[in-house]
Amino acid sequence: MQASAWPALSEDQQAFREAARDFAQAELAPHAAHWDAEGIFPREAIAKAGELGFCGLYVDEAAGGSGLTRLDAAIVFEELAAVDPSTAAFVSIHNMATWMLTAHARPALRDTWGAALASGAKLASYCLTEPGAGSDAASLKTRAVRDGDDYLLTGSKAFISGAGATDLLVVMARTGEDGARGISAFAVLADAAGIAYGRKEEKLGWNSQPTRGVAFENVRVPATNLLGNEDDGFKIAMKGLDGGRINIAACSLGAAQGALDAARRYMGERRQFGKKLAEFQALQFKLADMATQLVAARQMVHTAARKLDARSADATVWCAMAKRFATDAGFAICNDALQLHGGYGYIREYPIERLLRDCRVHQILEGTNEIMRVIVARHLLNTDEELR
Repeated sequence: MQASAWPALSEDQQAFREAARDFAQAELAPHAAHWDAEGIFPREAIAKAGELGFCGLYVDEAAGGSGLTRLDAAIVFEELAAVDPSTAAFVSIHNMATWMLTAHARPALRDTWGAALASGAKLASYCLTEPGAGSDAASLKTRAVRDGDDYLLTGSKAFISGAGATDLLVVMARTGEDGARGISAFAVLADAAGIAYGRKEEKLGWNSQPTRGVAFENVRVPATNLLGNEDDGFKIAMKGLDGGRINIAACSLGAAQGALDAARRYMGERRQFGKKLAEFQALQFKLADMATQLVAARQMVHTAARKLDARSADATVWCAMAKRFATDAGFAICNDALQLHGGYGYIREYPIERLLRDCRVHQILEGTNEIMRVIVARHLLNTDEELR
């Protein structure tokens, strides 16, 4: 879609967009289908993304990052996801974990890991979800008990992106009372004694990134690896998830844009009943609706990102609305694009089925879209503020 379909971008943002698009076409597009089919984690390609600053987009420059805004990051993630939502989504999760560490770690830990993570030389996973604590994250059971100068970490996590292939884990664990107030955040070496990784999950999509459970059995973590203070973990997690929701929403925009572009090309090439598909008005209307939904979703995501950058009081609810709308719209657009391809959309020769599979999980992770509705409804019912 032409640049005019985007909200107004600065010259720098246009440059970020072009750099991300060029990288995606050169480094992701030729290999994305193979990585998906074979379940290959493209660490080399991610490292190349890091060389361009894409692995620490909104990490402070003092900590080794690019120091960009959340809106800048959303622009980059969308372009990466237009050809490979799975790899783009992992890069977005790594960015979130890297920001959590660099924003809340003690100076020595930040100096040790910040630049390495922001450059893509080292990679991080985010460990919040547990087998019995998905949407109800505040009920997590993994516990960290103080033992001298260390903590002993015991428990299990589920559905962890990159687990078994990354270098550092940002882990949420209980150090105090039940509920959100008793949770703390830790940076844990991925190969520390006492950590065991489960089998690689067989998934509908996101096959270029491994997903595993992680078990912790008396894992010794230095107290200096605590992020923030004790019992700050849930606050850190929620701040991270505001940005994470924008990131995943942007990945859905990218998948939708890739699907829409593929549908446009196909409609201009495919002939039925003596005419190109593009000449059938019913299909023209379908394409118009897809484009309208995509532009509306992009406007909402960019508005939410600006709210987050400005630290607006209502940023959380805007991030929830944008995540819900963009991920639902993104999947619907990919599904409509597949329908426009007919049977060809269902086979792997075309990218549509992969885009569809990869973006489906966006409606679940970083808080399900049902939870996003809860966040919005609570805001509407418990405050007198208007959403503007």
